[in-house]
Amino acid sequence: MKRKVLLIYTGGTIGMEKDYETGSLRAFDFGNIFQKLPEMKLIECEVSVHPFKKPLDSSDMGPQEWKIIANYIGKNYDHYDGFLILHGTDTMSYTASALSFMLKNLRKPVVLTGSQLPIGDLRTDAKENLLTSLYYASLYENNEAVIQEVTIYFEYKLLRGNRTLKYSAEYFDAYQTPNYPVLGQSGVHLNIEKDFLWRSETEENFSVDDHISTDVLFWRIFPGMHLEHLLQMPKMKVLILQVFGSGTIFNTEKTQQTLQLLRDRGTEIVVVSQCVSGGISFGKYSNSNIFTKIGAISGHDMTAESAITKAMHLLDNPKFEGNFAEIFSRNICGEVSVN
Repeated sequence: MKRKVLLIYTGGTIGMEKDYETGSLRAFDFGNIFQKLPEMKLIECEVSVHPFKKPLDSSDMGPQEWKIIANYIGKNYDHYDGFLILHGTDTMSYTASALSFMLKNLRKPVVLTGSQLPIGDLRTDAKENLLTSLYYASLYENNEAVIQEVTIYFEYKLLRGNRTLKYSAEYFDAYQTPNYPVLGQSGVHLNIEKDFLWRSETEENFSVDDHISTDVLFWRIFPGMHLEHLLQMPKMKVLILQVFGSGTIFNTEKTQQTLQLLRDRGTEIVVVSQCVSGGISFGKYSNSNIFTKIGAISGHDMTAESAITKAMHLLDNPKFEGNFAEIFSRNICGEVSVN
C-alpha cells in the first residue's frame, strides 16, 4: 500500500528561486513543487502539500509557529502515515527540539529538512534532502513506522532532532549530533540504526501539548564578564547558563553571591556547556561546585537549543507534576543521556 505523507512547507532556502531581474532570492509557489521536482511522483507514497500562507525566514520562526505546526500535525495525525516539514536551516534545531517535546507519544515519523542552496540552483542540495526525507517519512515495516520521533535529515544523515545543532553555514553537511549516534544514512541503500531509535515507553495515545512559556533567558558567560548585570534585569523564571567545559565558572565570592541572589528570587538555573561535544559534570572541577551549592540543574549533554525549548515547554506546564528541577532532569524523549 502507498503511504501518505503530509508535507508542510514553512519557508526557507529550499523553497526559494532566483529572480533573474534583481538577482535576489524569492519564494516560489510551493503548490507547484511537483513541477519543480517531478521525481517526487516516482516515490512510492502519496504526498499532500500544505504551505504556510506566508513563507517565513527561519529567523522568524518561534513559539507561535511551533504551536501551529504541532497542532496541524495533531489535526491530521490519523490521516497520514508520516510528516515532512520543510524549514529554513538557521533555527531548524530549535523547531525540531520544540516539536519533540510537544508531540507526545509519537508513533509516526516527523522529519524536518531544508537546504543550503535553493531548489532551482544547479548545485542544490535541496532535491536529495527532500526526496530522501520523503522516503524516511514513509518508511514502514510490518505495518509499523520505523521512525517514531522527530528527526532532521540533511546531507545523507538522519539525526535525532533534539540532539542536533547547526555547525556550518557554508557546507552542505550542516548538522551534527555530537552527543548521539546518527540514526540512519542514505547511500545505495537507506540504512537505519534501529538500536538508536527512540520508542515511547508508555501505552498512551498520541497527543499534542503545545504549552510554551517564553519566561526563559539564555546567557553565555565569558572571561571578565560582570555577572551581576543579571540582577539588573527583570526577574526571570528560568536562566539557562552556558558555562565553560564540563561545568566551570569564575570562582569568586561575587559570582556565588549573584547566583544565590537569583536563586533566592525564585529563578531556576540550568547549566549547559559551551563545548560542542561532552556535557556538564558537577564536581569534576572545584569551580563547578558553586552550582551544587546554589541548587542549579545540570543540563548534562543537552544542546543549548534542546535545553531552551525543553525549559520553555516544562515551565508552568500544568500537565507535569513535581517541581521544575525534577521534571527537567528527566529524559523525556531522548534529548539527554541520563535516565
